Amino acid sequence: MTIEPDLPVVLDLIEAFRRSKAMFTAVRLGIFDCLEGESQSADQLAAKLNLNCSALNRLLHGCVALGLLRRKGDRYLNTPTASRYLVSASPHTFAGYITYSDQSLYPLWGHLDDAIREGSNRWSQTFGSRDALFDYYYRDETATRNFIRAMNGFGQVSSPRIARAFDLSGFRHLVDLGGATGHLAIAACEAYPELRATVVDLPRIEPFAREFLAASAVAGRVEFIATDFFLDPLPAGDLYALGRILHDWDDAKVRALLEKIAAALPENGGVLIAEALINEDRSGPVYAIMQDLNMLVCTDGRERTASEYKQLLESTGFSRVQAGRTGASLDAILAYRACL
Repeated sequence: MTIEPDLPVVLDLIEAFRRSKAMFTAVRLGIFDCLEGESQSADQLAAKLNLNCSALNRLLHGCVALGLLRRKGDRYLNTPTASRYLVSASPHTFAGYITYSDQSLYPLWGHLDDAIREGSNRWSQTFGSRDALFDYYYRDETATRNFIRAMNGFGQVSSPRIARAFDLSGFRHLVDLGGATGHLAIAACEAYPELRATVVDLPRIEPFAREFLAASAVAGRVEFIATDFFLDPLPAGDLYALGRILHDWDDAKVRALLEKIAAALPENGGVLIAEALINEDRSGPVYAIMQDLNMLVCTDGRERTASEYKQLLESTGFSRVQAGRTGASLDAILAYRACL
């Protein structure tokens, strides 16, 4: 049989979820943590993790095929990729985001068809609860830690590029709204020695955030304030940051928040937004388009184009809107408070 040149694209998409789920499962079972720095056999791993040895062997073979494990005889060891990104103790780990994807996003995407039919997120259908999005993510200490670590994993990749997407040297005090572990505030302070920062997030985030902030090289220039930035007054600053915040909400809530920020800014103050920007013709990038569908099943928000953000900003008291591609999963927008 002749294989048409475009058939591999379809075949790859058919089985793409299998590769994801194999990695998700290996992370959640603790396989990469157990194999870090020490090769082990399937028998040893099965005994440590209370798993069926025959079935585990098949998963281990899958991880070898995916380039996540190496095999020497009957023993397995992490590849450098797994050691860096899949071991929970690594400073560069994505284990939190993988666990979050497996426990939350994977089941939500199972109802994408209903989201398309009804135009609404799938929280109640999937989890049997009408709790708000972040109430679910912060339902207990373990869930909170997983979600915070998930956001930190992505933030470590994108935040340094966001901080340097524009020249921010004219600002003196960054207020990072919903900043979680402070990865954006840290990256900005590392890039601009004269800058100090305040990370703002909910009280239940504080103990986790302080761990990351204290371990940073700029801990002396970054503070944490526990507050709800939607409800409470904003701390003073001349640059407010919104990293992966606006895509969670509909236009009405976004406008209300931007108006609040504009009112709090001094003359020549600005707002820095980090989001995945969709092309103006909505042709891509693939990551942003898929993230837009993710917002559909998860939230009441969506991903937007640069012109859509420009319209939102100009209608809420901002001008001189600039958008920049970073080459990472998040892009950057900078706007200044309009002259009164």
